[in-house]
Amino acid sequence: MFTLADVYRARQVISKYLVRTPLVYSRQLSRLLGFDVYLKLENLQPTRAFKVRGGVYFAMIRRDEAQRKGLIAASTGNHAQSIAYAGKLIGARVVIVMPEGVSRVKVEALKDLGCRDSISW
Repeated sequence: MFTLADVYRARQVISKYLVRTPLVYSRQLSRLLGFDVYLKLENLQPTRAFKVRGGVYFAMIRRDEAQRKGLIAASTGNHAQSIAYAGKLIGARVVIVMPEGVSRVKVEALKDLGCRDSISW
């Protein structure tokens, strides 16, 4: 079970590598839904998604092992990009396993983030 202390520790670790994203009030959505709506702009992260937080945290707390052995993930989307970005930060080899037929856009996004190896199945 995670504790609040664990959350603060993770925040301290990832804050060196990721931007603090703003929370923005949305007048239009608030008016449409009838209550105050705030948007957390995670699209400002390097991978355009919040999942980069988990990938970076994992890579940083396991940095030595990840640099020696590399990182591997099975994903076609944001998690894959999170691990690719984290690997690039620490200079680790990254392998992403994904099903055949994944769009070229997703594969190119991984390459842009530093992933050189992907395996299709």
